[in-house]
Amino acid sequence: MAEIRRPAKKRTALVLTAVLVAAGGGVAYAYWTASGSGTGEATTGTAVAFTIASDPAVGEISPGSAGQTVDFTVTNPGTGSQLLEAVTVTTADADGVAWVPAGACEAADYTATISTPVPAGEVPAGGSVEGVATITLANTGVNQDDCQGQAVPLYFEVSAAPIP
Repeated sequence: MAEIRRPAKKRTALVLTAVLVAAGGGVAYAYWTASGSGTGEATTGTAVAFTIASDPAVGEISPGSAGQTVDFTVTNPGTGSQLLEAVTVTTADADGVAWVPAGACEAADYTATISTPVPAGEVPAGGSVEGVATITLANTGVNQDDCQGQAVPLYFEVSAAPIP
């Protein structure tokens, strides 16, 4: 029997081999692998005391009168938001030491209250809130002449709520 050549099969095999070599043989991948580490740092901010400024008093303090009102502003001088709960006012000097009037005038006859409270809550950095304080002198029914002309110092204090 005579040998039958199958040139189509050989040709197909050669073409397929050439295509595979051309496609895969020309692409090579090379890379390095490495690992490493580093450090960094972040800093947590700190609370800064609120500041309080007041305007001049309006009205008159006399026994039994409506008293004087004092507008005040609470400011957050910090770089982050802070939580404010309330502001209180007392008759005291700048160090918070109770005021002692001159003569027979009684400090207990004076009442300092926050008549318009500041809104409680978050005060943004550089932000402020306003309120009003009222100072009155009780009519005790006795001579209060020594209370005339007294300069009544006010001491404002801010309480801060804990951050939830």
